[in-house]
Amino acid sequence: MIGFWLVAAIAALHVWILVLEMFLWEGPIARRAFGTSEVFAANTKVMAANQGLYNGFLAAGLVWALILGLPGEGWQEAVFFLTCVLVAGIYGGQTASRRILYVQALPAALALVAVLTGF
Repeated sequence: MIGFWLVAAIAALHVWILVLEMFLWEGPIARRAFGTSEVFAANTKVMAANQGLYNGFLAAGLVWALILGLPGEGWQEAVFFLTCVLVAGIYGGQTASRRILYVQALPAALALVAVLTGF
């Protein structure tokens, strides 16, 4: 049951990241969230939208797992997509911002443990 809610929260987080990166990238909310300037945001708008789309795919996979059922039939999908989120979070934490380790990787790891243990 805890795994279900952690997966749902991570899916919601990735929908929010999609919105920030695809639709709000040049605005003050996204610039504050990602620590970017107006010039940087303008110059990276297309790249950010692409990243947002990938975050949307992660969210869609997690929602798919929830629809299939957790605990239950959706556990394999949950494990796959949580592992993708974890790897992306570790990579982002090493290459872009250490904050990503806490915002993305740590929650994914906790959810992964919960799903794998049936909590």
